[in-house]
Amino acid sequence: MRPSAPTPAYRRLSVEERRSQLLTAALSLFAHRAPEEVSLDDVAEAAGVSRPLVYRYFPGGKQQLYEAALRSAAEELEQCFDEPREGPLLSRLGRALDRYLAFVDQHDAGFSALLQGGSVVETSRTTAIVDGVRRAAAQHILSHLQVTAPGLRLRMTVKVWITAVEAASLLWLDEDKQIPLDEMRDWLVDQFVAVLSVTGARDPQTAELVRVLAEDG
Repeated sequence: MRPSAPTPAYRRLSVEERRSQLLTAALSLFAHRAPEEVSLDDVAEAAGVSRPLVYRYFPGGKQQLYEAALRSAAEELEQCFDEPREGPLLSRLGRALDRYLAFVDQHDAGFSALLQGGSVVETSRTTAIVDGVRRAAAQHILSHLQVTAPGLRLRMTVKVWITAVEAASLLWLDEDKQIPLDEMRDWLVDQFVAVLSVTGARDPQTAELVRVLAEDG
């Protein structure tokens, strides 16, 4: 008679490991369903734990869990624009957009719920988290542009473009991702150059930047 296989030793998760497990489960659910459609029971089931355990780590309930999941998603999005300062600027921007669009693609319908608000769980704190992503993206891009003391028009142009990227991503999802990701990336990079060119017609600082980009490309 063969001896039975040894039972794997049970390992209790640390506080951080358990919290990460619950956030991963929540993000997976929020990525495909609106926050108001996700219950704590859903999160507990997805994580393979009990509802009281979810409350132990997130005593504020679903609101606290949603905000923590949103911060986690925001940190990932902020990292998308953290590109090494190597090679032509537009190539760097393209690589950053590749990561950003991959995030949108992976989170699918939940991108709107996670980053655009419009949910019953939206608060001033969640809005601040989302705005933080936009500010971080703008700071990364302005840093890559290597412009000393960027003026108001240049800063506004970069922020307007970031808003356009966000809107285009949502429309891309609404249109069932019909445009290939590489075409989306190239289109958005071209838009970046276009809006800079428009601003450059009125702003000498941006005009000089457009000239440098043309030589760099």
